[in-house]
Amino acid sequence: MSKVYLVGAGPGDEGLITVKALDKLKEADIVIYDNLANPDLLKHCKIDVEKIYVGKISKNHTLTQEEINELIVEKAIDKKIIVRLKGGDPYVFGRGGEEGEHLYKNGIDFEVIPGITSAIGGLAYGGVPITHREYASSFHVFTGHLKNEEDDLDWATISKLQGTMVFLMGVGNLERICTSLINNGKDSKTPVAMIYKATTPYQKTVVGTIDSIVEIAKEEKIKAPSLIVVGDVVKARAYLNTFEKKPLFGKKVVVTRARVDSSGLAKKLKALGAETIEIPTIKIKAINNCGLNEEIRDIYQYSHLIFTSKNSVTIFFDTLFKENKDVRALSNLKITAIGSETSRVLKEYGIVPDLMPEDYVGEGVVKALEEILNPSDRILFPRSKNARSFMVEALSKVCYLKEVHIYETVKEDLVDNSLLEDFSDVDCISFTSGSTVDNFVDFIGREHLSQLDGVKVVSIGPVTSERVGSYGLSVYREAAEHNVDGLVKAVLDCFR
Repeated sequence: MSKVYLVGAGPGDEGLITVKALDKLKEADIVIYDNLANPDLLKHCKIDVEKIYVGKISKNHTLTQEEINELIVEKAIDKKIIVRLKGGDPYVFGRGGEEGEHLYKNGIDFEVIPGITSAIGGLAYGGVPITHREYASSFHVFTGHLKNEEDDLDWATISKLQGTMVFLMGVGNLERICTSLINNGKDSKTPVAMIYKATTPYQKTVVGTIDSIVEIAKEEKIKAPSLIVVGDVVKARAYLNTFEKKPLFGKKVVVTRARVDSSGLAKKLKALGAETIEIPTIKIKAINNCGLNEEIRDIYQYSHLIFTSKNSVTIFFDTLFKENKDVRALSNLKITAIGSETSRVLKEYGIVPDLMPEDYVGEGVVKALEEILNPSDRILFPRSKNARSFMVEALSKVCYLKEVHIYETVKEDLVDNSLLEDFSDVDCISFTSGSTVDNFVDFIGREHLSQLDGVKVVSIGPVTSERVGSYGLSVYREAAEHNVDGLVKAVLDCFR
């Protein structure tokens, strides 16, 4: 039988989904998702998953709730795993209870996986604790948008509550909420906060009182989706507002890397508060019949092995294992790793490099190797077909060197061309290699490079910077350490 999972995606931050929810998302055959669920979560799905968008924005519904209920039932066939992905928690004003009831009536197996509700998680990101011993020992969550507009909440009772009050979906009725509270005896000077797109890089928080928040919201152009929180807990924001104080909060950074590598850089930037747009401009393609098998069979003839990237490490060891060999075959080799990421991946295979030059640029690497090499040495150098020839030419003058092109970087197909249409609100763009620069320019077109005027360009190192300059662009910052961490530091330096 099929099974439907009513899954809470959390309030917006991709990292706030639960482990169990993420596991089910990865298993899903069909994902039916909402407007408030972070679309980046869909990257975790299987390649062949069926994705169905049923987002609902106020007065603009892709499908009615009844149609969504029927859709879920219709898709629950052929032993499929269906994930109904909903923002926040499915049962906190998410209509998940209605969907579960409909599944029950149709005899369909289902399970709920709770999520972090914006009423709690969103407030926390806005620096507002929903409870606090000094201010509130209870909290109350209301919908600001009732099923029938003629209906109303029991304002006489609500206004007497001493705990924190949170209104979801209430921006359109903000004035009515405030007037009703005051008219029913609530102190008009009670603190109020509104948090727009809580837990996302777009988050914006405004603070006022019941009698001032309507005008403040108009001046600051606060719109839906926003949380409304009423109560003295808002005072704690003065010292609990950490999210909006992150060094890259409010900055939009374009990340250009190979698809398999981009997420690591993006994750570090997001942790610092940035909104990241990932544009995978290149992909790694292993080269078959490149001759690496033969060299590994005769690995004993070499005295040195050089790795310049984690890709070369991964492909080398995949080939080593296919030849029925393991790390013992490398026992007589001196191994050089260029870059901390290359070294890290080598250690995952049980290898600690003998040499890791501090300078990752070819000239610096050659200088470090020249100090330990002698004419009788023999170097095996598996690497990218697209790499500079400098190291091969320089080291070949010292001793025998066998270069094997085991992979190449090729242009990635860009599925969403809208990413390249407008850079007006982009603050920074990062490049990690000459290939990412070339392919980015190819995507955007030389004639549109003027779009980058005012955008801070950050480069991972001098070779990449040189490529940036060849297109008439200026590098605003170059990483002092030519790796991902160095690139992140350079981005930070742009906005200090």
